[in-house]
Amino acid sequence: MTNFPTLTWPEADGPQSARWRSEAAVPPAKRVVIADDRTTADAAYRLACEGTALLWRGDFQNARQLLQAMTRRLERKPRKQVGETPLDAFNLHRQAQSQRARTLGMLLIPLEGDYTIPLRRAPNVQQACEEVYGPAGQEPSVVSLRELLGLIGAHEWRKKGVEIPVLQERIHPYYGVFSPVRGEYVDLVARTPLPSVEKAFDIGVGTGVLSAVLAKRGVKRIVATDQDPRALACAKENLTRLGYDSQVELIAADLFPEGRAPLVVCNPPWVPARPASPIENAVYDYESRMLLGFLNGLGAHLSPGGEGWLILSDFAEHLGMRTRDWLLAAIDNAGLIVAGREDIKPRHPKAADADDPLHAARAAEVTSLWRLKAKRAATKP
Repeated sequence: MTNFPTLTWPEADGPQSARWRSEAAVPPAKRVVIADDRTTADAAYRLACEGTALLWRGDFQNARQLLQAMTRRLERKPRKQVGETPLDAFNLHRQAQSQRARTLGMLLIPLEGDYTIPLRRAPNVQQACEEVYGPAGQEPSVVSLRELLGLIGAHEWRKKGVEIPVLQERIHPYYGVFSPVRGEYVDLVARTPLPSVEKAFDIGVGTGVLSAVLAKRGVKRIVATDQDPRALACAKENLTRLGYDSQVELIAADLFPEGRAPLVVCNPPWVPARPASPIENAVYDYESRMLLGFLNGLGAHLSPGGEGWLILSDFAEHLGMRTRDWLLAAIDNAGLIVAGREDIKPRHPKAADADDPLHAARAAEVTSLWRLKAKRAATKP
């Protein structure tokens, strides 16, 4: 177990250890106590707030009820006053999310080497764990109940899939791969006129949904990239099931593949904030690394007269995290011009939730597909 983080806890016959699992890269707790069906919600919540983890030895369903009770206690705490600016509200919201994850992540569940849970009334989570942690047959481990429930939920989403109306099919997301539940950006790619049907690059393929839309629209050859092995596996499975695997070549790469294409599509994370964990890389683009990388490399990968499609929400602008002038300057500095833009309003429930701390920014949000061309190519007679 020396290659992995370990969790240590006290037992009657001396300290015991097991492999610690955390897809969010949370370090193992330094203080651990044994908890069971006699542990009250008040006691569990107090210990969790103090940074003491509870390794559960009771009934699994009782552990779920305890987690729900701890959640209710957390929600009773008065919210901090929303800051004067949207950015203050965003920072307070992230702080609250971080505290919530840290506190509720203190209730721990043991896993055997085959991913069975050695507790009464425990569900079968073997397939859900194998999809995220890899093949069974490893050493026993410990995971937070909150993460385990996330794995179970992701497994159900993977089985059920997300309906994509423009494809008339479902896309099945993997755990940690950005799910296309917000379909407006997919609609933009489906309706914007194609500059060519010969070839396209899909930068940051994710689930493969945009490659599938381009293939359905008749693009003959698509080269799709991602640096996340889980995303590449997810895209491969989706594209194969949809029958587009012969049109789409998947490549492990940071941004661009070699060569040029008349169409290069990229949907980077929309918020330029630091991810709090590895699985947040699909949501947060720290210092706009992917956005700037795409813009600055686009000209060298566009065929003469070709278009780069940047799909980006202005949510960060409404939060005060960047300005429209900054974006336009970044486009100009990359040697690009804006040939056109398609806009769409979000349809997700939070956009209409007045109780959401970020409601003002969500209500004003617009998602855009920016059609970009290289300056030199655009000015040729």
